[in-house]
Amino acid sequence: MSGGVRPNPVWWLWYVYGGRLPERYREWVLHDVTCRTWALRHIARVFVQVSPGLLVLLLPGPLWITAMCVVGGLLMSLLYSTSSMVESCETRLVKHGYPLGTGRAKRAERQATEDAEAWQRYVERYRC
Repeated sequence: MSGGVRPNPVWWLWYVYGGRLPERYREWVLHDVTCRTWALRHIARVFVQVSPGLLVLLLPGPLWITAMCVVGGLLMSLLYSTSSMVESCETRLVKHGYPLGTGRAKRAERQATEDAEAWQRYVERYRC
C-alpha cells in the first residue's frame, strides 16, 4: 500500500490536533490509521499533543516536583488516549469522508491476510 501523498509538517500538526486535511491527503489518512504500525502512530500523535506541557518545566520551583507533574500528566494522557484509540481513529476517518467502521474493517482484513500467510508458512515448515 502506497499510503498516498504525505502531508507536510504544518498540515501534519493540524491533523495531530484534530484538524481535517485537504482531500489530496485522504488516502494517507486511511493508511495512517490502518497500517501495521497504526497504534504506534497514535501514541506518537499523543506525545506531540502533550509536548507543549513540557513548558511547565520552566516554572520556578523544585524541578523534581514539576517533572513528576509532567510525567503524571503524560501517563494519564496515554491511559485515556489508548483506551479510546480505535474510536479516535474511526473519528479521523469519518472526518475525512470514510464510512464509520472502515478502519476496523481494513485492519481486520490486513490481519486476516497476515494470519493466512503465517498459517501457510507453518504448514510448509511442518508439512501438516
